Amino acid sequence: MTQTIGIIGSGLVGGAVARLAVDAGYRVVLSNSRGPETIAHLIAELGPLARAGTVDEAIAAGDIVALPLPLANFEALPADKLAGKVVIDQTNYYPEFWRNTELDNAELTSSELVQRHLRGSLVVKALHNLD
Repeated sequence: MTQTIGIIGSGLVGGAVARLAVDAGYRVVLSNSRGPETIAHLIAELGPLARAGTVDEAIAAGDIVALPLPLANFEALPADKLAGKVVIDQTNYYPEFWRNTELDNAELTSSELVQRHLRGSLVVKALHNLD
């Protein structure tokens, strides 16, 4: 059975995750804050295993949901709809645009902040390869 990955964010990282997932045989539902019609070109490139959707559609379709988006947007995520989902945290903290005292003081990590918001989800931090 082919699994589906819901992706909330269609920028460089979201597009790369979608490409890798499709290449591995997964279905993807890719979304962004601007609406499905804005990523039609990317969906056409990805082929028949990919489709564009709203954020809610990506969440509903995803066996796993990836979050390649700025951390500042985490509070807009619908925690109730993500409950019970495995969520891959690919958020990035950009303190020059948005500050969080708990992160700045190293009281918790960005993934802990996301997990606190998504209490009913299992949040897994994606590690970035810095090599």
